[in-house]
Amino acid sequence: MRKITYCLILFLFIYPLSLMADNGLNESVLKELDRVIEEKYSFHVHKEKEIDEIKARLHRSGNNEEKYELCGSLFYLYLHYQADSSLYYINEKMRLLPLLDKPELKNEIIINRAEVMGVMGMYNEALEQLRQINPQALELGPLNYYYRTFRAYYGWVADYTTNAEEKQKYLEKTDVYRDSILATARQGVDRDIVLAEKYMVAGKPDSSLVILNGLLKKNPDERQKAYIYYTLSEVYDVTEDMDKQIYYLALTAVVDLQSATKEYASLQKLAQLMYEKGDIDRAYKYLNCSMEDAVSCNARLRFIEVTQFFPIIDKAYKLKEQRERQISRALLISVSLLSLFLIAAIFYLYRWMKKLSAMRRDLSQANKRLTDVNDELEQTGKIKEVYIARYLDRCVIYLDKLELYRRSLAKMAMASRIDDLFKAIKSEQFIRDERKAFYNEFDKSFLELFPHFIASFNKLLIEEGRIYPKSGELLTTELRIFALIRLGVTDSNKIAHFLGYSLATIYNYRSKIRNKAIGDKEQFEHDVMNL
Repeated sequence: MRKITYCLILFLFIYPLSLMADNGLNESVLKELDRVIEEKYSFHVHKEKEIDEIKARLHRSGNNEEKYELCGSLFYLYLHYQADSSLYYINEKMRLLPLLDKPELKNEIIINRAEVMGVMGMYNEALEQLRQINPQALELGPLNYYYRTFRAYYGWVADYTTNAEEKQKYLEKTDVYRDSILATARQGVDRDIVLAEKYMVAGKPDSSLVILNGLLKKNPDERQKAYIYYTLSEVYDVTEDMDKQIYYLALTAVVDLQSATKEYASLQKLAQLMYEKGDIDRAYKYLNCSMEDAVSCNARLRFIEVTQFFPIIDKAYKLKEQRERQISRALLISVSLLSLFLIAAIFYLYRWMKKLSAMRRDLSQANKRLTDVNDELEQTGKIKEVYIARYLDRCVIYLDKLELYRRSLAKMAMASRIDDLFKAIKSEQFIRDERKAFYNEFDKSFLELFPHFIASFNKLLIEEGRIYPKSGELLTTELRIFALIRLGVTDSNKIAHFLGYSLATIYNYRSKIRNKAIGDKEQFEHDVMNL
């Protein structure tokens, strides 16, 4: 009993640690994959440079055999990168064939064409090409290539088929050609990968893992690594170990993207697993990358695989964004409310601070102006607090500007620049600028207190008499007059003084607007005060 308890405690302690280790490993390789996706186009540029170098050699070459070999290199470089171009160089190989006196190469070209047609999703055409070949006439190397292409063909068709019975039939043929590959392949990494795949399909995943992990220790090339990683992911799919499956799919995707491969299955499968894990952002990003590469390569099967699953992830991604926007909006409102409460508290405390009395003594002229305005405002405490704070700040700015202005005049006088001094004294630009800034500050303060004033005011007017500020303008003169009335300043003399207009002008504006009222014209200004 004691041993059982000990083992149980050991299991409960070690198992979570192993899970944490796996998750940390996965996050590391996923971050690497994210980085590689961001730099994807740099790998494409590198591949294009390699392709351009071979094309230049092909253009310079005068030897038909060398041209044939270079066309073959371009075929393989383009095969999983840009299938249309790959097909073009197969046709170039066929064009060169009569000049080489090597008719046995025709079978290689036919298999090449079948391979690229399979990548392009032209499965019937690929089968027609393969059926032109008599396998008994092939040597061991081309025969193995022929079997690999047939095995890939039936694998593609099985993936494309939705009917369960038909899919099983194609999978069985895939198994048959896998055996043929093993029978004709030379000993080495490529053969062992196929053998590991065979064990996996036969229900022996442990044997597959032994082979594949052994192959990774033999320093295979990048192409072989991609196949090993992908086969490992399929083994862990069979054993239902999702974390390991994610890890090896991510490694496969890294190799695929770094080698500028565009026809692949790793990234879209990884996207589906990320979706199941709840990582919608990565699922969406991986699927977008897969779709982009499949279209660019003209890999029809990969594009279909992506489009079958894309609407599900796209919908989930948009729902996630919507929820995030709602949370952000709620947080913004909360922060705004807290800010308002904080400002109100600061205003309240600031109003009762002893330093305010000293500031009022220093700013007697500014306070007199503010007191005159505040005496005319018959509004709530909130309006008074906001305007007092606004105008106190404005007065400090005025005093600073007047001090600067006084100093500039004093400098002119000390420098005996009498003409400049008289020009400065006579100029009204300073007053105009300050008045403009003052009205702009008034408009902003008023619209903060009454954000719907313009719309509500226009509802009191007939359609053709409604007033709207121009672009870059907060309030028009008419709106500013009735804004003052809304604040309780109804005396035309005070309005004229505040706005710098003549009394007659203010009377004209008030009369003109009153005549455009929808209802009782005598009641109009009273209605404005209640907005």
